[in-house]
Amino acid sequence: MGVLERITARRSELNVPAEELAKRLQEVQAEREELLVAERVLNRLAEQDRAAAEAAVVASPAPARVVGRAVLLIPHRGEGLDEAALPGDYRKILAIVRAADGPVQVRAVGEELGRRCAGSWNRCGRR
Repeated sequence: MGVLERITARRSELNVPAEELAKRLQEVQAEREELLVAERVLNRLAEQDRAAAEAAVVASPAPARVVGRAVLLIPHRGEGLDEAALPGDYRKILAIVRAADGPVQVRAVGEELGRRCAGSWNRCGRR
């Protein structure tokens, strides 16, 4: 067998793995492109989650301390919240106001709650 024949035979042998490698390279490139798209989607979702979390922090009420107790100064309002989401004191106040025939004075609500009030919520204390 001459040198030229050996070269031709070897080239023929290498054609099969070259075709397999070319096919595998195309598959790898396609998978890399899919992963790139998935990465972009996840980054966008993470950005949206961060933005929603930041908005929730900004919109959430600030807790305060009254007589050593942690309280919300104003009940937080949000979509889909019902009375069950309110603290117990707020639910009691709503029940008292609903049960009244008309306008309710702070003093009357305070008395119903067992507190002594001097005209405003700021001056309500426990009995």
